[in-house]
Amino acid sequence: MRATRTGLVLSLAFVAALLAACSSSGFTPKAAPKTSSPAPVITVTPNGGQNVDPLGKIQVTASQGQLTSVTMTNEDGKAIDGIFTPDRTAWKPSSPLGYDHTYTLTAQGLTLTGPIAPAKATFTTLTPGNQTKAYLTTTGSAPIGNGGTFGVGMVIVAHFDESIPDRAAAERHLTVTTDPPVQGSWYWVDDQNAHWRPEKYWTPGTKVKVAANIYGAQLGDGLYGQVDSNASFTIGPSHVSIADDNTKQVQVFENGKLIRTMPTSMGMGGTQVVNGKTIYFWTMPGTYTVMGRGNPVIMDSSTFGLPVNSRLGYKEAISWATQISGDGIYLHELDTTVWAQGNTDTSHGCLNLNQTNAQWFYNFSLLGDPVEIHNTGGPALQVWDNGDWTLPWDQWLKGSALSS
Repeated sequence: MRATRTGLVLSLAFVAALLAACSSSGFTPKAAPKTSSPAPVITVTPNGGQNVDPLGKIQVTASQGQLTSVTMTNEDGKAIDGIFTPDRTAWKPSSPLGYDHTYTLTAQGLTLTGPIAPAKATFTTLTPGNQTKAYLTTTGSAPIGNGGTFGVGMVIVAHFDESIPDRAAAERHLTVTTDPPVQGSWYWVDDQNAHWRPEKYWTPGTKVKVAANIYGAQLGDGLYGQVDSNASFTIGPSHVSIADDNTKQVQVFENGKLIRTMPTSMGMGGTQVVNGKTIYFWTMPGTYTVMGRGNPVIMDSSTFGLPVNSRLGYKEAISWATQISGDGIYLHELDTTVWAQGNTDTSHGCLNLNQTNAQWFYNFSLLGDPVEIHNTGGPALQVWDNGDWTLPWDQWLKGSALSS
């Protein structure tokens, strides 16, 4: 009992001392330091400067609250349309800016505690040393446009009006979108022309959209894209013609069904050297496509190096002419060779037909319809001469600037 009482007394004394210490009038607790929030600001990007990329980051942002107004004008005072984010904390132009323009941005904002200090910035976009435009065409240089119908051998051409130093950069901005999806590839014929085709002929009814989104793109050596280009078209019914020099006949198939057989007289064969250039008189073997037509067409042998006044030279108007090669091979009317059509080759390379067949083919064919030439002599048709489909697919893929 004694020990217990002593312990209790000591414990009570300790607690009393502790309470006395905690209630000492000589100690005053310090208040926690106050923290101040940063003032709301409006930021304009870019905040001034020269040589600004017109496709770069152009925007206005508010760190707090909302933007109440943003005005952007060019050096002539023309307003540039823009769009706010749903919460109105940011704004940007709704269309690309132009080259070599000076723009002024002014912005105001508001928070729950009052207005935000307004912001203003002026900047100038870059001036390209050189610019280029891409024209979307057929292999015959006809504009694709929108809403056209082309054959199952249609080849898309992106023709640049300047030589492209960086083909890979340009190709990254060229797109082909199809419905249903089709795998294909670009092939650079030279520094100004890129061609696109699928591995096999198109499926009839395919919807195609092609775009050259090159505006603002750097294409090498100070060259910039001038403007975007786009086009859309549909693949029509399958028209495939097969000209066989063994039979001297042209068979025309529509959606796989033979619908017409036309006797023909093709290239006579042989060569002639004129001013160091070898001229071939064969209808080159390979797969051509319809690239143009005319009624009549003035055919002039001097255009491929054979003087008009030479033994085999000529210049005359030819009716119902459907062009299938860049150097002037046509399926056309020539009634003076009807005797040879179906049995003897007499031409410089064209496919002679009688008037009825030539007119029918002229009216039947679509730009991009394939014409396959079999069993003739001479070297194979080249890509530059409208022989895109003659090149094997593995070699075609190597023609892409992005193939490596």
